[in-house]
Amino acid sequence: MLSVSEAIQQVKDAVVGVTAQTRDLHECWGLTLASSIVGEMDSPPFDKALMDGYAIRSADLNSGIREFEVIEEVTAGAVPQKTVAAGQATRIMTGAPIPSGVDAVIKVEDTELLPNNSNGQRVHIRAAAARPEQNVLRRGATFRAGSQVLPAGRMLRAQELAALAEMGASRVAVARLPEVAVLATGDELVGIAEPLGPGQIRNSNETMLVAQIREAGALPRPLGIARDDRQHLRERILRGLESDFLLLSGGVSAGVLDLVPSELAHAGVEKVFHQVNVKPGKPLWFGVLRRAERPCLVFGLPGNPVSSMVCFELFVRTALRRFMGVERAEPTRTKAKLLHAHRHKDDRETFFPAALDVSGGEQTVRLMNWHGSSDLQSTVDANGMAVFPALPRDYSEHETIDVIRWGK
Repeated sequence: MLSVSEAIQQVKDAVVGVTAQTRDLHECWGLTLASSIVGEMDSPPFDKALMDGYAIRSADLNSGIREFEVIEEVTAGAVPQKTVAAGQATRIMTGAPIPSGVDAVIKVEDTELLPNNSNGQRVHIRAAAARPEQNVLRRGATFRAGSQVLPAGRMLRAQELAALAEMGASRVAVARLPEVAVLATGDELVGIAEPLGPGQIRNSNETMLVAQIREAGALPRPLGIARDDRQHLRERILRGLESDFLLLSGGVSAGVLDLVPSELAHAGVEKVFHQVNVKPGKPLWFGVLRRAERPCLVFGLPGNPVSSMVCFELFVRTALRRFMGVERAEPTRTKAKLLHAHRHKDDRETFFPAALDVSGGEQTVRLMNWHGSSDLQSTVDANGMAVFPALPRDYSEHETIDVIRWGK
């Protein structure tokens, strides 16, 4: 049986390269760059002032000069017309280009503009000294033309979009968002608005998976419920295989009516693996429908909701991130201190619903009162998972363990 890390690697290996599309920059929030962006200009594109004040030669102030002749005023968007000589200053605003001959800007709070006289406008500087480059940002200090602005695989947030806008990248190549079909299976399922009959449960997995898909940045396509009937299941599977991904919930264990694996085989889906040494989620099924135009990656998720949720976070989210070209596809493990002792009894690697918190610079983890893979209510106060390796042992209070924050 595959380990979790082995299964994750096989999922990553099955995902084909990123399909790129060019979009307007304002449409790209939350998308992933399909190719690296190289800047064509310096940033800033000119030497500029970082403060409102007076641009001077620092050596003048340091030599004892306190009163300077103001030769011009430069606002943001304007261009200096005069070179500053000894004993002279230019009144300047934040973001305006620095005139030739100066190497410092004295902030306006440290100055006093004197009344006009026969010698013209003058300013008194109260500061005792100035250092070279004080309140000055030189051309190319933050970025040089020809350097990489952002690498391929970077998800575009507000700050990345702003960096691209600064470079004039009005259209960029981004990874296409995958369409993910969701199909719940089982005669026991009813819609969430329907009354429950004897032996029935509501189709909560579809709601959960659609939300997880949206959170991952992909496009959900819910297909409703497929009954435990081969013809009905077959028709729904064929519809789902039209998407980039198909997630089936239930029907992958060893029960009499667990028809999903055989029907996927009938549809031409090639099995990559079935069962992983993980708790919860051991019955997980994964395969690929290979076709020229675009393959479909298929996950047969266990029907129990916590199993389905955990398998999505470990395996489906990895595949979606890989499809979208995200820099790091697999879940990110960090360290946290247990807030209480725990006895781990299982020989499967276990992903235990937990509440992760950071305070005082240290991450802690509190385990939920979890009663197994059908206990969906235990996840309501959780925001991640504690990871316990496939080795029964006792964990002490404050012991450091691996954790995974959901959505990361």
